[in-house]
Parts: sequence; C-alpha cells; structure tokens
Amino acid sequence: MADSKAKLSKRNKEGYYIVKPVPGIKEMLRMAKDEAGDWDAYQFKISETEIRHVTYNEFYETTENLGSVLTEMGLGNTHIACIGDNSYHWIVTYLTVLKTAGVFVPVDKELPAEDIVRVVNDSDSTALFCGGRFEKVILENLDKMPAIRFVIGLDRTEDGEGILSFTSLIERGKELDRSAYDALESDQNALKMLVYTSGTTGLAKGVMLSEHNLISGVYYGLQVSQPLSKGLSVLPYNHTYESVCDILVSIHKHSTLCINDSLKAVVKNLQLYKPDYIYLVPAFLELFYSNILRNIRKQGKEELVFGMIEKSNKLRKIGIDMRPVLFKKITAAFGGNLKKIVCGGAPIRPEIGKFFGDIGIWVIGGYGITECSPLVSVNDESANDYHTVGRRLPCLQWRVDEPNEEGIGEISVKGDVVMLGYYKQPGKTAEVLRDGWFSTGDYGYITPEDWLVITGRKKNIIVLSNGKNVYPEEIENYVMQVDYIAEAVVKGVKNEHGQETHLMAEVYLSEEHDKAQVLRDIQAKLTILPSYKMVSSVEIRTEPFDKTTSNKIKRTY
Repeated sequence: MADSKAKLSKRNKEGYYIVKPVPGIKEMLRMAKDEAGDWDAYQFKISETEIRHVTYNEFYETTENLGSVLTEMGLGNTHIACIGDNSYHWIVTYLTVLKTAGVFVPVDKELPAEDIVRVVNDSDSTALFCGGRFEKVILENLDKMPAIRFVIGLDRTEDGEGILSFTSLIERGKELDRSAYDALESDQNALKMLVYTSGTTGLAKGVMLSEHNLISGVYYGLQVSQPLSKGLSVLPYNHTYESVCDILVSIHKHSTLCINDSLKAVVKNLQLYKPDYIYLVPAFLELFYSNILRNIRKQGKEELVFGMIEKSNKLRKIGIDMRPVLFKKITAAFGGNLKKIVCGGAPIRPEIGKFFGDIGIWVIGGYGITECSPLVSVNDESANDYHTVGRRLPCLQWRVDEPNEEGIGEISVKGDVVMLGYYKQPGKTAEVLRDGWFSTGDYGYITPEDWLVITGRKKNIIVLSNGKNVYPEEIENYVMQVDYIAEAVVKGVKNEHGQETHLMAEVYLSEEHDKAQVLRDIQAKLTILPSYKMVSSVEIRTEPFDKTTSNKIKRTY
C-alpha cells in the first residue's frame, strides 16, 4: 500500500481540507478505479487463517457485472431492498444499486419478521437481497410481500427454490453487454436511498435521501475530517453512519476497509488487520476504556501509567512526542497502528476522549442524524474538542430555536445534506421540515467559535417542579464516570401531584456494590453541577437495559 494513501489533504485558508469534487456515485467509483485501481478496496476473512483482498479494479468490475444482470432483469429503475449481516456482498449490492436509476433500501437486520415485511412493502421494493440467515424468514413471508419479483441470496453460490444465487448473477453478468446499465441515469435531487429509522413502536419513518444528499455528505464531510489509509468496518451497514460516512467516504478517499465479521471479534480483528482508523459508537469506546483501566489496575500500574501520561503531555508541549514508545503495550491491543477513532451516535465522555488522545489515539467526536445523510458536524484533527461535537459541514447553516437563559434550545439545520422528507408521510415531514430548515429534536448550544454542543434529546427533557429543565444525558455522562457503572439512565421522580421534584439514577453495574455506596459515588461525581441536577436516589438493575437496533438504551419513562 502506498504511503501517500495515509496522508491527509491540504487545507484552505478557512481551515477546511481541500477535497476533489464528487460529481456523482458512478463517477466517484470510477475515479477510485482509475486513480487507485490496484490498491485494496476491501479485505475480509474467508477462513480463520486466510484474508481475501479485493482491489478497486475488481470491486468496480463486480458492480458492473451485477448491475448488468439487474438491468436485464428489469431492475434498473426500481426500488431494491437489502437485509443481511455486514459483508462484502452487501457492499457490492449497495454500490451497484446506487449506480442504477433506482433506489436502494437498506433493511435493519435486527427487525422482527413482521416489521421486515412492513418495511419491504412500504418501500415499494420489487427485489430483495438477503443474507443466509434471513432466507428462511423471507421465503416463509414472501406471500405477504406481493411486489417482490426476485429474492437474491447474498451468501448463495447456487439458485434454490424461490431464491436466486448472488454468485450466479455475477457470473451471468460477466457475459452481458454493460452499455444498458452504464447508460442508466437518475435525477441527483430525486430519491436514491430510503432509510427507515429505528422506531420503538409501529413502523419506522422512511427517510428519503437523494444522490445529492449522499455525495454532499461525502464531499463536505471530508472537508472537516478525513479517514486514514486502512479502516476496520464494524457498525451495521443499514445505518447511514456506516454506509455513508465509512463506506462511501472510504471510496472517495481510496482507503481500504476491512470487514469485521463479528462484534465479539472486534479487538481480535483490530490485531489481525492492524487498521489505522475505525468508526464506532460510544458504547465500544466505553468498553475499551474500562478494559484498559481494569488491566492496568490488576497489574498495579495505574499510578505508573497516569504518571507517564503527565510526563508525556509536558514533553508534547515542547514538541517531543513519546506516546508511540511510552504506551506501545496499551495500543498493541488495538493492533499497534490505530491512530484515529471516529465516534458518533452519542456524545463522548470528555475524560475518555482525553485518555485516548494522551496515549496517542485521536478520538474524533461528531454529530449526525439519518435525516441529514447523516453528518451535521464533526471535530477535526487539528482542533479536537472532546466537549463538543465539532464544527458544521461547510454546506450547512445551523441555529438554536427558542434558547433558554443558558443558550440551550432545539438545533435546526439547513443545507445540502438535509433529507427530501419522509416517504409517503407529508404530515410527518411538515412537522420537522419548514422552509428548508430541519428540526433535529436534539437540544444543545453553539459556542462562540461556531462549534456545537449537544445536551440531550427534546423528548427526554425532565421538567422539574421548580421550572428547571434537566437534560438526563448530561447527568448520565457524569454518572458513567463511576468506573463500575456499566449503564445508566437518569429519571425524574414524581410526587403525588404528578410533578417531577427530584432525580434518580437507574444503573447496571459491572461489579457488585451496595446501594448506599453507589449513591455516594454518583453524588461525588455530580458535585460540580448545580444542586437541582443532583441525583438523590439510586436503583440497581440486575440485567442490562433493553436496547434499540442501534444499541441505544430504550427509555421507558
């Protein structure tokens, strides 16, 4: 792999990276083939001891072969759904369909059968790609999806009853003329990807994203923060955080993505592939951090490590960076090459971001929402602030609606990455999209430097009887600083009149402690906050909280 791949782009006078324009998905992939054809686009395991290497040339050819046969089957201008575990074939399907005149519909692999059927039907899909473990449920429910003309097994090498083989289609495509597929064109401002948000009740809303939305996310996102040369691809592909910010961005950056085969094997695969960057959600970062602390405490080296951090930071101030040497044994657990962790989905606890930075791994926090393709803001490497979610994409305007005395209000954004609306739901669209401004449902404030701080979700706000608004996410970040607390939810406690008078914390522990000690440890972390944000009682859970399909705790209050 060429060393030049790992270099970040130059910056303009405004401090943004200079990025080659992205004319469209087709052109973006063609550019990658022409400019980096012999470099690895993807790596993945085909056995415990063998890694498959796929070049940009091969990847491009495979999308052309699949696209040619889909066009021959009459699927060049239709809605095509895909459900499956993360895999190379999923990515091939994704890029192939994006290059058609049709629409790609990623289906959440954690949905129950009835919701899969509802999403497929609501999306007006006429073909469905599915991974091997979904074949049975799809074929058993095929009569409930009357618009589906073809089912294609992503893991199949041979056709079966009612299902076509992905491998066979690729082979058929090799014999076909590509001109019809290559001639397909679509309006860049029309629907290109239909993403159903993970709802907790009823059918999730279908977020309509255009090709312009997607390429804007790539182009402007790269201007703020950039991947390096080799990443480990971990998060679910049906979420736009991974499918746009990692998969599409890596193509335009000509990076190599290594496909993680199991969430349980993330650390093992970090050591196998030795990537220099990875996209994660805070839950992974929390786990990494707690494991590191547990190990150094077990070895009796906590004082030594934090003493080395203090000395290292002093040396860095005079231009001497000893982190690769001093913390080599710690970073070896992540493969030894990891330089950057991009973290989204929820705010990062600042002390965790600082710790990883202190040992030589950037933790870059960002903020996004599916309706914004999904990126709104991200920190950049030259001015990383763990207390914020970074600077806005250059294509966006943002504002704080109805701010309180602290400047906190609902964040609204306007610009090239904002969705077209919700599929077949004009009423729901009108609730959040007015004059091009999208109301995110997230509360926060904008710093004087024009960087964004998120304080919590609008629907989660606790209004105390004294009129104070409390954002539980803010307090939960402090509660989670108690090192044996694995999960936490802060709630308002109501009196007999239904008024929320004070706060309590419901927690799940990684090791046993009595309730009184837990409350004392939590309150010790909250002393720097105003008194009305103090937790006055605690409840200890025996089981982890229920999670959404995007691994966020379900709030049941």
